[in-house]
Amino acid sequence: MGGTGERGERGEMGGTSTPDGTGGSAPVVPAVPAVLVVQHEEDAGPGLVGERLLAAGLRLDVVRAWLGEPFPDDLRGHAGLLVLGGSVGCRDDRAAPWLPRVRTLVREAVADEVPLLGICLGGQIVADALGGSVVTRARGPELGAVPLRRLAAVDGDAVLGGVPEGAPAAQWHWDEVDRLPIGAVPLLSGDDCPYQAFKVGRAGWGLQFHPEAGAGTVARWAEADDAQVRADGGDPATVVASVREAEPELRTVWGTVSEAWGAVVLRHMGADTHVRAGCATGASAWRDGGRGVV
Repeated sequence: MGGTGERGERGEMGGTSTPDGTGGSAPVVPAVPAVLVVQHEEDAGPGLVGERLLAAGLRLDVVRAWLGEPFPDDLRGHAGLLVLGGSVGCRDDRAAPWLPRVRTLVREAVADEVPLLGICLGGQIVADALGGSVVTRARGPELGAVPLRRLAAVDGDAVLGGVPEGAPAAQWHWDEVDRLPIGAVPLLSGDDCPYQAFKVGRAGWGLQFHPEAGAGTVARWAEADDAQVRADGGDPATVVASVREAEPELRTVWGTVSEAWGAVVLRHMGADTHVRAGCATGASAWRDGGRGVV
């Protein structure tokens, strides 16, 4: 959302509060590959995305940042990075003092080719951290189930290549990316938002929409944001109804996309020594000079 005080970029499904206890000085590899999940607020967890990642055999190491839970020093103990949505702006460091740490982890992930997925606010953080820009939408928020358009570069993409033309996506955002980082590739667009999905580096994806959210989650957001939605000319009931009507397709399309990103994470575990050997993180032009476990 852009520091306006409005709620904007969210998610669903949280984690527990079990410590990750690595112990000792040598790098420790979890028996189950772990994805580091950055959760910005209580009603903003991994939802359908997390469900499919767990089913794929991955572990979710959830940092509940709004509770002050600590972040790892780096990504050497993780096979992927998932940055969720939330109601703060991507540069609202006063309201969310953990955001600078998230930006650093995003840069590290891209530099070291650790699979990265940013959802709504998370996608905005990815763009901003790598040199793009995010603005508040002068035309008001984009809410509800909205059809997406395939762009040429999405053909053959490992994560989004199978998304059908016109596939619906759940939207809940007052802010949007208006300029991509240098080298980023747009993959999906929409009639009212140009950058619905983009790729950065070899294994990073940013999304403006909410693949994790269903009608139940959007209904809670609509209740919480009722006054703001109405002030911006929207009808909360109509918004929720659009997501409920599209929910079977939402689960099919974005469940498949979640599985595809999980497969990228698993391939990274098999091909890269980043997690298993604790190698030093690489240099790149992208880089600046008790977590919950599911």
